[in-house]
Amino acid sequence: MTKETKDSLVKGTLILTVAALVARFLGVFQRIPLVHLLHEGGMGSYSIAFNLYSILLVVATAGIPSALSKMVSEKYAIGRPAEAERIYRAAIWFAIAAGVLMTVVLYFFAPIYAERISHGGPDATLATRAIAPAMLFFPLIAIMRGYFQGRQNMMPNGVSQVVEQVFRLVTSIGLAFLLLNISLGWGVAGASFGGVMGGIAALAVMLYYAWKMKRRDAQSLKGGATQAAVNQTAAAGSSASQQAPARYRDIYRSLLKLSIPIVIFSVTVTLVYAIDTSIIIPLLEGAIGRSEALGLVGIIGGRAQSLAGIPIILAIALSQSVVPIISAAYSRKDLKQVGHQTTRVLQLSILSGLPAVLVIAIAARPLDFFIFGHEDTAYGMSHGPYMISLLTLGAMFQIVMQTSGAVLMGMGRMKPLMLHVGAGIAVKLAGSFLLAPWLGIYGIIISTGLCFIAMSWLNLRTLRKEVKFTILGRRFIGLFVTILVMVILGYAAEWLTHTYIQPTSWYRLNEGINAVLVCGFTAALYPVLLMATRVVAKDDVKNFPAPVQKLIAKAGKVLKRS
Repeated sequence: MTKETKDSLVKGTLILTVAALVARFLGVFQRIPLVHLLHEGGMGSYSIAFNLYSILLVVATAGIPSALSKMVSEKYAIGRPAEAERIYRAAIWFAIAAGVLMTVVLYFFAPIYAERISHGGPDATLATRAIAPAMLFFPLIAIMRGYFQGRQNMMPNGVSQVVEQVFRLVTSIGLAFLLLNISLGWGVAGASFGGVMGGIAALAVMLYYAWKMKRRDAQSLKGGATQAAVNQTAAAGSSASQQAPARYRDIYRSLLKLSIPIVIFSVTVTLVYAIDTSIIIPLLEGAIGRSEALGLVGIIGGRAQSLAGIPIILAIALSQSVVPIISAAYSRKDLKQVGHQTTRVLQLSILSGLPAVLVIAIAARPLDFFIFGHEDTAYGMSHGPYMISLLTLGAMFQIVMQTSGAVLMGMGRMKPLMLHVGAGIAVKLAGSFLLAPWLGIYGIIISTGLCFIAMSWLNLRTLRKEVKFTILGRRFIGLFVTILVMVILGYAAEWLTHTYIQPTSWYRLNEGINAVLVCGFTAALYPVLLMATRVVAKDDVKNFPAPVQKLIAKAGKVLKRS
């Protein structure tokens, strides 16, 4: 692996991780006032609308951003920038047409899904229609992000995510507050419309960066940044003069052939979460009543999915960064590089995602009550933290599924990905219908974890047939010991703080203090235990981002002193 490739992966991952963390923080922060304003019933309607929108957004782009990233990366790797730019223009036109079509579909399909399928009622319909115009902007934004990803320039993607969330947050909260004076339904619709304003802001950011890159490319062609760049451009121009430009029809055929499996893989998590919000009321209202079931939808969509989405941020960033790198290496038949990158990305995703999973799962009760406040009902209050904890634990397998699937995607192994997604969804549906009558809401959440476990196992099995890689090998024993110790000590600390530490008369402040204590204690245990059990060796540390290296180095010093 060249230093340039290593730097590209680390830099791209760092940018996307920081941006995703900020965006996720803003997204969770947005839910705090919304939960207070809309309560669990309103958040249930909001979640139904948002999950349907998320599915159609992925369908609208048809996986083309990831396919575009792969194709652009390959074209630039073999010195054909003109072909890459033509593919990009074709994808832009596709995004515009898909956005218009999906806006119409979302608007008119809203009552069928929100009221007949999900049993969300008129409020969910109004919320779904309010977010429909966002479909005009996000397919185009997604295509532009895919192009920048293919050029291995992650800054526009990161900045646009943050700007989008800032505008979404301000608009959602402001409109929800103002429109609640009319009715709860209009308040939920105002919260949904924040997504439209976020889309407009993100598109403005992407257009600015596109203009900057176009100007920079023009300057490079005119003066030449290096002699190698000039020679590459000349070779590309000579090749282009011998071949007629590819027709848009052929480009679309290639893009769709590659992107349809990608969309099936990319929509998996969103689809699984949408299945949850769609089946909770039909499966559980007979046992606990419709009002309680709608409240559970609000807890799942407004609380649990928000917190469970935090640990996978780095895995998603790694996946986005590694696809063009794997793609370029695989196109050069460099299987050694592919295997090395596979080992590296799986190690990083597991070792970096695990502490976040354990910290949130262990501290679910204080985090839930501090961030969102107590649930509206005794039923929700007694079950909410456990729902968050269980869904977050399942996110560990989602991390493995995401990163292993991204490697397969970079290698062009799309058919196995489609089969694996189909198997995972089948496990999810079968598990939900079999376990819900027995375990209630926990049966539905457990089936989500089983879905990700099945897909992870299938992805890794397919990868082992293609390339040689190792994740941790025998060090999994040490990792298991680390997990076991963290769980025992972490839950003991959570019980002690919840039982004995109540320093103020404000319950929410007390929960915040407990959350800080439990999260800090549990997070501090992780690097110490990794070093003590020898899960992390010196060679592994060299591949980690600089902040993680410093944290592990400090843990090593502590161990030596003790």
